[in-house]
Amino acid sequence: MSRKTILLFDVDGTLTAARQSITQKMREFMQETHKKVHLAVVGGSDLNKITEQLGDIKDLCHEYDYVFSENGLVGYHGTEKLPDASIGEKIGEDKLQDVINFSLEYLSKIRLPLKRGTFIEYRKGMLNISPIGRSCSLEERNGFIEYEKKHPVRMALVAELERRFSNYGLKFSIGGQISVDVFPVGWDKTYCLKYLNSEYDTIHFFGDKTMSGGNDYEIYEHPRTIGHTVTNPEDTIAKVKNVLENL
Repeated sequence: MSRKTILLFDVDGTLTAARQSITQKMREFMQETHKKVHLAVVGGSDLNKITEQLGDIKDLCHEYDYVFSENGLVGYHGTEKLPDASIGEKIGEDKLQDVINFSLEYLSKIRLPLKRGTFIEYRKGMLNISPIGRSCSLEERNGFIEYEKKHPVRMALVAELERRFSNYGLKFSIGGQISVDVFPVGWDKTYCLKYLNSEYDTIHFFGDKTMSGGNDYEIYEHPRTIGHTVTNPEDTIAKVKNVLENL
């Protein structure tokens, strides 16, 4: 096993289809890969959502050397829980409510083909804002994805949030397929790298939202990582095999 190299993976669109469970094929592939090299996973979702997709945390702590949720604000090194942090404590309740209230007002004025529920989700490390609502079904999610190809709803929301809250020390990025992530500057996925500083000299990162404005962009571009853009789990497998051949 290469002790100085670690492979770091996004979840949605990389290890799994968006908000879907990992396939048995992918899980077995990752287990075999772990015999050769250290592995870590970093997702923007909270730990509950990540375990829904990848499996029980007790199993994940053996299948991956590090498990990072909420960009690393909540995580595990093996079975050891890492220190966590809170966006509420970082920016304060007044600023937090300013963003929440503005976002709710903004979303109330958007007309979409449909809207559901849970438009803002508070997580330890971020706010997750969804124009359609996170309680939409898979079919409704896919419909929103198609709608956004002609009507870039989230890009407009990000631009307005950046204009309105430019002095709040916050970052706004396209998150997954239906939402926008709001977090303190520096609390993107690069946050998890501080836990990998001393042990590894090579970090390969695999993600699907690596374009500017995507929630994988900062870690993909970070000088400490070798970034790999993937289009789906099958593409992830192909790119991992290529990296393993060159270790």
